[in-house]
Parts: sequence; structure tokens; C-alpha cells
Amino acid sequence: MSATSPLAGKAAALKAHYAEHPQPMLIDGQLVAAASGQTFDVYDPAVGLAFARSAAGGAEDVDRAVKAARRALDSGPWSRMTPSERAKLMWKLAEVIESHAEDIALLETLNNGKPYMVALHGEVAMAAECLRYNAGWATKLGGETPPVISAPGEWHAYTLREPVGVCGLITAWNFPFAMAVGKIAPALAAGCTVVLKPAEQTPLTAIKLAEMVLEAGFPEGVINIVTGFGKDAGQALVEHPDVNKISFTGSTGTGMHIMAAAARTMKRVTLELGGKSPNIIFADADLPKAIEHAAMGVFFNTGQVCVARSRLFIHRKVYDQVVEGMQGIASHLKIGSGLDFDTVLGPVVSQAQLDRVMGYVHAGREEGAHVAAGGERVGGAGYFVQPTILTGVNAGMRVVKEEIFGPVVAAMPFDDEDLDAVARLANDSVYGLAASVWTGSLSTAHRMARRIKAGLIEINGAPPMQFSLPFGGYKQSGTGRENGREGVLAYTELKTVAIGL
Repeated sequence: MSATSPLAGKAAALKAHYAEHPQPMLIDGQLVAAASGQTFDVYDPAVGLAFARSAAGGAEDVDRAVKAARRALDSGPWSRMTPSERAKLMWKLAEVIESHAEDIALLETLNNGKPYMVALHGEVAMAAECLRYNAGWATKLGGETPPVISAPGEWHAYTLREPVGVCGLITAWNFPFAMAVGKIAPALAAGCTVVLKPAEQTPLTAIKLAEMVLEAGFPEGVINIVTGFGKDAGQALVEHPDVNKISFTGSTGTGMHIMAAAARTMKRVTLELGGKSPNIIFADADLPKAIEHAAMGVFFNTGQVCVARSRLFIHRKVYDQVVEGMQGIASHLKIGSGLDFDTVLGPVVSQAQLDRVMGYVHAGREEGAHVAAGGERVGGAGYFVQPTILTGVNAGMRVVKEEIFGPVVAAMPFDDEDLDAVARLANDSVYGLAASVWTGSLSTAHRMARRIKAGLIEINGAPPMQFSLPFGGYKQSGTGRENGREGVLAYTELKTVAIGL
């Protein structure tokens, strides 16, 4: 961090505070330590040093949290609130978040490493907007009156939407605060109660959220937050018999394990998992715009984005121009502490993640890839890595097949004008989360959107986050959808009532 950073003094003071105050969990309306009394270290990835400790929750803590959530759902004030009253509380929480926006953003930068302005204007603003959007659904989850077509006039039938129950929410470390709120909000709109287990790498803004939940006035047990490790708290949450639904964001391997474990008690499951998203640039694309988006589509958030466009297919006619343009962008991106306002790429989140990214770069070299840009660690302290462009790759290489979750893109030329052939390149993956297409042809855009097997297709750009648009993946990128009407309905059960007349 630059000594001239306007955040330097505030960051130092915040670190000093956290060094002296181990962070608790939120269970049944109380901020409490883990039952075991144990804590774990929390790191600043910009310097590679621990600066805080967080409660290491386990099975006993999860059980307390689930029981509190069950009481709140079945017999607490939450169960008697009208949808409008629930919506008001959600709006109140949004206001409280905005009142603490700068503190949340600074804490997110210290714990996750991302640039402060991205945390402030991206994550925190996004979280408040997410609550307001989902609050609107609380009053709109009525049923329907389908006709009883085999006995018209003799029966009246209707459907009801009811809360699915107690929900276990397990979040990833790349967008910690926004993701926590993004899972809690639709569950609350549907009338559920929740137990949140944030990623162990980034628990601090989740505990800040716990404080704001209390400030907003939520009844005891409605929102519970248990920090700890996946093998302890996460496993206990997934296996708890009184949890009705699990929503998880993270790796495909962990998602498969969760799905298998949840099946034993037939829990409802939403999984938002890995990706290896293709970006296809046709020769008739707006190249300056396509080049900029191709670069930031994989370098943003230091590549730690599930929809990162890490497989780049470029028409051979413009291949050299696109790669050269991306090289220029990569060479000028400011890498450094997120506390510096001119930083574009912060560190990756941990030493383990740094080792993973550099391991893939090394594997690419070993398999014959050419490093056209980057490919090296930056500095001796912190977990920084250069934005990296790999050329000379093919579909059989690990860097093309496997999710890296770092600022690494594999660029490949294509010659074929046959859209089916181009789509086969894009679809040659076990993942199907997102894809981008760049073309000046409206016909090509629509035809490719039909052919690509992915949950999100973006044409000639990337819109800002829209909570009204369903989000989720095909194939091993997950199951179910978040956001929009579908995202809220995922937290409901559908009941049919039939009455003989």
C-alpha cells in the first residue's frame, strides 16, 4: 500500500481493532463465540499476513443456529409478519448497509484484496439494491387458480406458495458481502429463515453484516451467521436434518459433494458452480470494444469471477489484432493494494489460490503454450500475479479445459464460418455458465445465442448486474437459478388445494 493512500490511516486503525477483538458469530439474535472457544486466522492478501481472528464454528454451533432458525420460522414474530412487514425490514437493512458503506468496503478490501472503489461502488451498492429488489417480491408470491378440466364446475382448485423452510446458505470468497446478501435476500422475501456460512477466507464482512442485521431490528433467529471451515460448519449445515434447502456458490467438486450429502434428506438444492466461459469474437465485431471487454472479462477481480471469459476464440482474420490489443491493456493495468485508488488488479485471495494460478501457468508452459503476456508473480509480499495471456493452446490442454480462477486467458484462432462448428468449440467443456459473442451481425448474434449451451449469453457487451435476470448454469456449472422471479421461487414450496363443490 502506498503511504500516500487516503485510506492508510483508517486501514491501520481497523487492523489494530481487529487484532484485539476476535470476531463472533450471530446465533439467535446474539453475537457469540464458537462453542469450542476456537478461532482461526484471517489474512490480508495484499501483504500475506494475518490481521484478525474469527470464530471457528462447528457442528454444535450449526445445530444451535438451525434450531434458532426453526423457532423463528415456526413460532417467532417472523412467522406472524405480513409480507409487507418483511419487506420493510429488508428495506431497513438496505438503508443500514448504505449508512456503513465505506466501512464495509474497507473491510472487504482488507480481507479479500479487491480495489476499494470496486468494493464500495460494486459490492456494497449491489447488496443494498439486491435487498430492495427482492423486498418487492415479498408481496407478490401468491398462488394461482388453475381449472379442474376433467370436472368443470364440480371442483375449485388453487395453489399456494409457502416458504421452503430453514435455508443453509454457503458462500464463496470472491464477492463475499454481495454474495451473502444475494442469498439472504430472496430467502427472506419468501418468508424463510437462514443460516449463513461464509467462506473461511473472507468471514469479516459477514460478521459486519450480522451487526447490521441487529441494527435493522430483525427478530431473533431469522438470520444466523456461523463462521468456520467447510469440513466442520459447512458439512454440519449440509447434513443437518432440519435444514430444508441448501444454496451454495463455489467449486464444482464441492457442489457435487453437497448435492450427494443433501440427497440423503431430500433437501432442495441450488448450486452456482464453476465455469470456463467462452468469448467469441467474429471478424465483423467492433474490435476496440471487443478487445477491452475481452481483457477485463477475465482480468476483472483478478480473474476470480465464476463467469470469467477465460476461453477466447478469435476469428483468424483479426486474431493478431485482438491479441496485440489485449497485450497492451495487460501491460498497463495497475497491480497493487486495493487501498490505492489507482489499482485495477488486487491480489488473489490466498497463498493457496496464488499457487493454483501459477501452477496452471506452469502447466500451460509445460504443455506447449506461449505466454504472450504476464505469467509471473508480482513482488515478494502479498499474493499478486500478472494478467496473463496464453496463445498456442489447444482444446486438450488443462489451461483450456479446467477452471483456473485467476487472471489467465487462453486465446485460440478459428477459421470456420459455419456457426455450428464455432458453437461446438464453445460447447466443448463440462461447464456451461456463461458466454460472450462479439459480432456486427444481428443474425449471427441470435443464432449463436441459440447454439451455445450456457445459462447466460451476452452479446456485444456486458450489462451491469441485474437482479431481475435469472442466473445459473448448464452442465457442471450448477443447478437451479438465482435472481429474478425464479430465484425467489426457489425458496418456496408449491401446494395445491382442491375443494369439491
